[in-house]
Amino acid sequence: MLGVSAPLAWSLEPIQLVPVLLAGALYARRSATLRRRGRPVPAWRVAAFAAGLAAVVLALVSPLDRLGEERLFSVHMLQHVLLGDVAPLLVVIGLDGRLLRPLLAARPVRALRVLAYPLVALPLWAADLALWHLPRFYDAALADAAVHSLQHGLFFACGALVWAALLEPLPGPEWFGAARKAVFLVVMWFFSLGLSQVFLWSDRPFYTPYADAPRTWGISALADQRLGGGVMLVEGSLVMLGVLVWLLLRWLRESEARQRLLEAGAEPAAAARAARYGRAI
Repeated sequence: MLGVSAPLAWSLEPIQLVPVLLAGALYARRSATLRRRGRPVPAWRVAAFAAGLAAVVLALVSPLDRLGEERLFSVHMLQHVLLGDVAPLLVVIGLDGRLLRPLLAARPVRALRVLAYPLVALPLWAADLALWHLPRFYDAALADAAVHSLQHGLFFACGALVWAALLEPLPGPEWFGAARKAVFLVVMWFFSLGLSQVFLWSDRPFYTPYADAPRTWGISALADQRLGGGVMLVEGSLVMLGVLVWLLLRWLRESEARQRLLEAGAEPAAAARAARYGRAI
């Protein structure tokens, strides 16, 4: 059973909260600037960005953090899907070129845009996800706070890059249309699905700290590991399915908009790009 000493308290550490508060403040400042210029950020973008930051806070300072780090792999998996999947997705939804323009004014940041190129972002995301779940690296993250912070930071960064490649808050390569985006998403889905199966069908605990941890709520280390695989499977499937539906609806809107522009006499290439990014010619 879970004792009174179990790690169920919130941990309001400034080092975890300051980056989130800074990101929120910069977003609010840029949004206010755009509103004064008569180009307000849509409320749904603001809400998505705020929800993404809230997901980061929930993952880092709620009981999910210590309970997942010290007792239960399944809770740690929930923390990781929040940090590496849900939060980056919401943050990227909340961004567009207007909001990112001051950041892109810095040359080093512009140089890093290549990391959001589809054929770069996807392998980075997959490698990051796979490597951190190898026992040697996973155990190292649990044993050292700095390595653990690096793990969390890379989960978020690689998640943001792969979602930015797919959702295009900034214009992407011309060849990466709706059909290829769907293939891209299915590859993500199958990779996540494959990793979840490793945990669901495991016959032994992979990570020493969880094998040796006090048993919480009577859950064995192996059952906990399989439950973690279930968390990854369910969360990944729900998110990927939702984004796939959004891609299909977007493809239909783009097709209709492109056809209207073509009928109005626009050049095919210009009509396709205007429809893709919702711009006037």
